[in-house]
Amino acid sequence: MTMKKLLCLLVLTSFSHAFGQTDMSTKAFVFPKESDNSYVSLKAQSTKPLKAFTVCLHVYTELSLTRGYSIFSYATKEQSNEILIFWSKGRGYTLTVGGPEVLFENPEVTAPVHICTSWESASGIVEFWLDGKPRVRKSLKKGYTVGTEASIILGQEQDSFGGGFETNQSLVGDIGNVNMWDFVLSPDQINTVYSGGTFSPNVLDWRALKYEVHGEVYTKPQLWP
Repeated sequence: MTMKKLLCLLVLTSFSHAFGQTDMSTKAFVFPKESDNSYVSLKAQSTKPLKAFTVCLHVYTELSLTRGYSIFSYATKEQSNEILIFWSKGRGYTLTVGGPEVLFENPEVTAPVHICTSWESASGIVEFWLDGKPRVRKSLKKGYTVGTEASIILGQEQDSFGGGFETNQSLVGDIGNVNMWDFVLSPDQINTVYSGGTFSPNVLDWRALKYEVHGEVYTKPQLWP
């Protein structure tokens, strides 16, 4: 084997290992302490522009009592806050699409929380569900298209594409069951997901997840039912 072929094989092997496909159905990522360098990169199954989406996940942290933190960060080279789910202390949960955000007020919680949020370009309608219960619908970025070639990060907020992390925005706690679709799930479907079912996620699939861990992040059994 030539040196050139050997180098190509090593690169392909390294990439395959970095984004190996794993069934995470009973597992969670654990971020044990504050940092500006610990995070998980997710590789999307689909790279087409998004005219709609739904993201569902579990998160478990005590940070709600002390400061804000990033839950789900989806950035493109054109827009670092293409999609952002964030907890803002004293305010509640925010969803950002293409820069602007909408707020869903909520008291501080320290128990595991299941979040589903969706958006569609045609109407701009945003839905936000907590533990299977919907909040009042809001409107955001009607007519917008979410860009492609995304950097998707758990554990940090991206202030630039794939970086710009700040310790005081990092997640300390557990996150799991991260699934994403390129359409809006119906209320019945969201309740099924909350109860543990799935509807073949076609952007991110927790049962066939491609990811890469950076820094101090551990994979442990889920603590929620």
